[in-house]
Amino acid sequence: MTAVTAGTAVTAHARPRVRRSRHHNYSTLGIGLGAWIVGLIFIIPVLWMVLTSFHTEQAAATNPPSFGAPLTLGGWREFFGSGTGSSPWPAIINSATASIMSTIIVLLLAIPAAYALSIRPVRKWTDAMFFFLSTKMLPAVAGLLPIYLFAQKAGLLDNIWLLVLLYTTMNLPIAVWMMRSFLAEVPIAIIEAASIDGANLIQIMRRIVAPIATPGIAATALICFIFSWNEQLFARVLTGVVSQTGPVFLTSFVTSQGLFLAKVCAAATAISLPVLVAGFAAQDKLVQGLSLGAVK
Repeated sequence: MTAVTAGTAVTAHARPRVRRSRHHNYSTLGIGLGAWIVGLIFIIPVLWMVLTSFHTEQAAATNPPSFGAPLTLGGWREFFGSGTGSSPWPAIINSATASIMSTIIVLLLAIPAAYALSIRPVRKWTDAMFFFLSTKMLPAVAGLLPIYLFAQKAGLLDNIWLLVLLYTTMNLPIAVWMMRSFLAEVPIAIIEAASIDGANLIQIMRRIVAPIATPGIAATALICFIFSWNEQLFARVLTGVVSQTGPVFLTSFVTSQGLFLAKVCAAATAISLPVLVAGFAAQDKLVQGLSLGAVK
């Protein structure tokens, strides 16, 4: 009688655990399914843009869209200047120069600043962080006219190095905030041990802090690169033919003669490829870096 009662009690206690386990599995399945649906919602327009770039202009302009239309490289040939006299390569090189150079300068400035604000905090470091954040509160268009007048007086209009300077100042506050969150996860004991062993600040930054914070540095660099590559407002106003960037070159396909959808899709795909390739190549570092800054 006692054994039966004990067995019944064990079974009664075990059933809720099974139910909770099944409920947890259903919740996980639902979250995963929802994530896939959201991902498809975001990726389908990109896939449709790529597919349209391989259609003719007549097929791209049909309504409803023609999924089985024959594929062609006509839009890509027009984008790369075949028969039009315009080549996208100078604009792409300008975008790469401005994005890469500004990202390198931002990292060189943001890492020491974040080190001083996290590992070796200075006095009133919260005021410094608020100051960095306050620089992003001003709309970019509000500072466009003073920057244009300064560039005009200094002879920097249509100069790629002006964009490098602007992109550096625009991305530096974000980089400092991100790097401070990443460097805050570096164990202080390791740095103190290195200091006791005689390592100077440069050695600590290069041999200890940098390897530990590599995912965070990669995530910060990728985000700064994407922001610089996609920026259009300042590049549109402050550049001309010589320093024209990729996004500005892309807008030149929309003319008074009409919108050529297949050619525009080919141009948009080509301009987006460097960002997509960089994100795909650094996706593991990006996930590690963003999760490192989020976990406290």
